[in-house]
Order: sequence, then C-alpha cells, then structure tokens
Amino acid sequence: MINRPPTHGNPDSPITPPFQAPDENQHYMKALLLSEGRVMTEQRGDLIGATLPRAAVDFHVVDFPTDVPPTLRRFDRAMLERSGNADAQRPGTAFADFPNVASYAPTLYAPGALGLYLGEALDLSRRAAFYVGRLVNAATGLLLLIAALQLLPFGRNALLATALLPTFAYQTGSLSPDAVINGLGFLGLALALRIGFMGASPARAAGLFIIAPLLALAKGVYLPIMAAGLRWPHDRRDYRPWLLVGAMLVGAIGFILWMTLSGGSQALYHIQSRRTGETMMTAPLADQLAVILRDPLAYVRVLVSSVIERAPVYALQIVGRFGWNAILLPLLAYPLALLMIGAGVATGTGARFGISQRLWWLAVAGGIALLIETAMYLTGTPLGADYIQGTQGRYFLPILPLILIALSPDRAIRGAPRLFAGTALLLLVIAAATLFDSFWVHGFITTDGMPAHDSLTRALLLPSPRW
Repeated sequence: MINRPPTHGNPDSPITPPFQAPDENQHYMKALLLSEGRVMTEQRGDLIGATLPRAAVDFHVVDFPTDVPPTLRRFDRAMLERSGNADAQRPGTAFADFPNVASYAPTLYAPGALGLYLGEALDLSRRAAFYVGRLVNAATGLLLLIAALQLLPFGRNALLATALLPTFAYQTGSLSPDAVINGLGFLGLALALRIGFMGASPARAAGLFIIAPLLALAKGVYLPIMAAGLRWPHDRRDYRPWLLVGAMLVGAIGFILWMTLSGGSQALYHIQSRRTGETMMTAPLADQLAVILRDPLAYVRVLVSSVIERAPVYALQIVGRFGWNAILLPLLAYPLALLMIGAGVATGTGARFGISQRLWWLAVAGGIALLIETAMYLTGTPLGADYIQGTQGRYFLPILPLILIALSPDRAIRGAPRLFAGTALLLLVIAAATLFDSFWVHGFITTDGMPAHDSLTRALLLPSPRW
C-alpha cells in the first residue's frame, strides 16, 4: 500500500518520494556499494563512505536532497521526470559520505543491492533502479514476515498487529534495512518459540543456526530475543535449551567477528544534540563504555530519565511518524492504533501459559530494550552526555510481538477479531492518505519536535502539516 502509486498523475510516482525514510540516502549508498561487489568503506578526512557513480550521488544530493531548510516542501511529477532523464549529464564518480551505516553488515543490504543490480542490468535510470531496490527490499521483508507467521506456534495476531502498524509498512516499503532487521527479528522469535514449545527437528535446528548469525549481523541487540524459547528441561535428554543457547553463541561470535573486521562503531560521525541543538561528535565506544563503568549508578539515572523523557515520542514513532520523523498522523489515529493493538491482544494466543512464563517473556523484552538504549548511548551519543541520543520508537518493533504475546489471554474475547481487522484496515487507509497528502498535495516541513497547531479539531482529524 505504501509503495503503490497515486491513482492519478504519473503511475511511476510512488507515495513515498526518494530518501524520505530516516537515513534512506545513506542506506541507498551502502546498498549501491554492495551491488558493485564491494563491502568495505573508506575514510577520507572526516568523511566515511565510498566512491560511487556521480549519477547516483547526485540523484540524492541534487534531485532529492535531505539537507534542506525548515520550509514547506512538496514533491511533484516534474521532479521525478527531471531526475529520470539526468543520468547522461552526470558522468564519472564522486565520493559518497554515509558514516551512520558504514559499519553495518552487508547481509542487511543484500535485497536492496540485488534490486539496484537488476536495475543496472536492465539499463534503467538511477531513479527507476532505486524503486526496483525498494521493491525487492520490501518483498524480502514481507517474505520473512510470512515465514514468521507460519512458524509461530501461537500468538500470531500479536505479530500481525505489529506488522499492521503504519511504521512497519513505511519502513518496509523503503530502502531501509529495517525490512530485513524486523523480518529476521520476527523469524528468530518464531523459530525459537516453535523449538522451545513444539520440539527441535533437524530442519528447525539447522534453521536456528542460520537465522541466529543473520539476526546478530542485522542488529546484535536483537539476538537475545531467541531466549524467549528457553524453558526448563523436561529431563537430561531435552537438549532444546542448549540448542537455543548454542545458536545465540554462534550468532554472538559472528557479530564480534564482523565488528572486528569492519572497525565496528569506531566510525565516528557528527550529530545534532537533541538537548542543545549543537553539532557534536559521537563518542568512541571505549571511552563511552569507560564512562558507564566508572559510575554505573549515574548511567542508570541517565537511562531512566531519558526513557521517561522520550517515552511519548517512542509511542508516536512506533505507530507512525513519517519522513524524517517530520509528519504525524491525525492525532485520533494514535488511540485507534492502541485500540487495534488491544484488539490483537484480545484475540488470544490459543494456548495457556502461567505467570512465570509471561514474566520471562517480559524480562527478555525488557532486557533487549535496555540493550537498545545502551547501544545508542555507546555509539550515538556525545561523550559523557547526561541523555541518550538517537533511539527511535521503530527500534522496538522486533520485541513488540513478544510483549503482546505475554499480555494476551488464552482465548479470544468475543468480537475481538472483527474489531482487530476493522481498526487495522482503517489505520492503514489513514496512513496512506496522510502520506499522499503530505508529500504530494499540501507539502510538509522537515523539522523535529511536536508541530504547533492552531486548532485542536484540525490536529485530531488532519495530518500534522495541515495543523
């Protein structure tokens, strides 16, 4: 739905314009590097990236820049047409800077890179190849979701409720590796629960040892989600817990090897402080870790205060905040999303679990949330800051199904399935209308923070650019 072209105008005009997902410009460059058969980036002064075709670099920098002033911006058909015809006037190469994603594993970008390679092989324009990359990336994310739904032994509507959130659709429909990250997170959870609760066949065991390192390479903080399948052994011959622990260990080793090979998060980059607005440098991992170890209680205070401060923002971003976190849905859509999630929970798991099992799942999810925040403090925050920078609500999508399963009743509550389906459909229609209106009709302003509004009624019923 998010990638479908508008019903009028140029059929090549998808609802989401190029580079209007967070860091999509950098993800594009990283995928393009892989499509050319290269993996490692290089550093030139303060820049970290690679030499790429100038036509591809200018597709972002000239045609669809993301470093824009906070003024009203609207996309139109002519912009896409000019971009599609500009490649011939852009010969040669240029250095592309993409420091935020320099250390990310190539496995994250394989689908997008395949799409870009196919576009190149078909002699398509950079613009057209970009959309082929999006299409292949989205198809991969959806296939991983379908596989997870098939493997999940219970609580499928908890997973489906997460996948029906506009944020999931928006990120999956972009060149963001979130399509792969979320898909592998869901698949790792589903496979771990199936092995933990239904037994370990040779095929499942093999799949576990394939998915674990892929999940670790996607984002190492999500690897512990496989612990959701851990249960107390029935007897000495019950090797399922050891199978899960072994797979997570293999994944951890793969993650460490890649981080060592790539230089890891020592690729520092400039950020704008969310507290002061100043441009600052992220901290070297070792130095930031030393800050935590020197006074762990001080870090706990930083963690708690940051989570409390940012929790409302996380909630909005989990449901849907589009562009570079610039466009909000009509405010009534957020309680609608909560109702949809609640209805998904109310459909039940179809299985009975004790309180200890549910608490274990919540503990696993809470531990991963702690890892996410700590990882952002270590790699995305200025040295010694009294806040955590860079955490976004969408980072919690892979653990949301586990939380919802832990909260779900054994059996469906009457009327819940119909309410779930109806609210999910309405929410996605509102999201698609918000995107089309904000990008192509009214326009929007790329800026952080809560937009001002002149009328509460408009804020409740209209997308944020119309407030």
